[in-house]
Amino acid sequence: MPKPVETDLYPPVKAFLEAQGYTVKGEVGAADVLARRGDDPPLIVELKTGFSLVLLQQAVARQAITDTVYVAVPRWSGKAGWRAFKGNIGLCKRLGIGVISVRLKDGYVQVHCEPVPFQPRKSSLRRKALLKEFDARDGDPTHGGTNGQVMTAYRQDARRCAAHLAEVGIAKGADVAKATGVARATRIMADNHHGWFCRAARGLYALSDAGTLALKSDEDP
Repeated sequence: MPKPVETDLYPPVKAFLEAQGYTVKGEVGAADVLARRGDDPPLIVELKTGFSLVLLQQAVARQAITDTVYVAVPRWSGKAGWRAFKGNIGLCKRLGIGVISVRLKDGYVQVHCEPVPFQPRKSSLRRKALLKEFDARDGDPTHGGTNGQVMTAYRQDARRCAAHLAEVGIAKGADVAKATGVARATRIMADNHHGWFCRAARGLYALSDAGTLALKSDEDP
């Protein structure tokens, strides 16, 4: 199947708008598609064979002419295509841009969002979790923009527990908590998410081989 071009999108988009009572013309000034209907504000559609920064920049520029701006792209293919398409819909919603998809094999047109002002919904739970981690983290152990291991507050606490066990050998969870100031020490060692701890006996914990090797090689813990 030949690679689609922008002009392939024009006939189905034009037919779709004309069915809603618009008069449609292509390549009017800077607009790929300009449509008018009575006294309604003009409607502009920017056509592209895929989402890109250029497409979004063009659509934002057209908002200086009218608030009714859409982008039209070929319909996605497969689950990965839908995930990418869905993410771009979210971005367009934030920019106040409408999104249209065109199924080129039969000209089916679908509007996925309208060009209306974006009203973000805040998540109090996410905000609370973010600030809790910020306040719990000791200092600033990880550079922003790092794609590697993040030194979370939980990992810092696990590190303190591991370092203490390296000194004393075997200890009760309560004793580790008291010595390190890590109130959740028992839970951290019991859950053992990093593989640094092992149960020496009921209620007693020790450093595992993985924890010992990590300390000796000067890695995390």
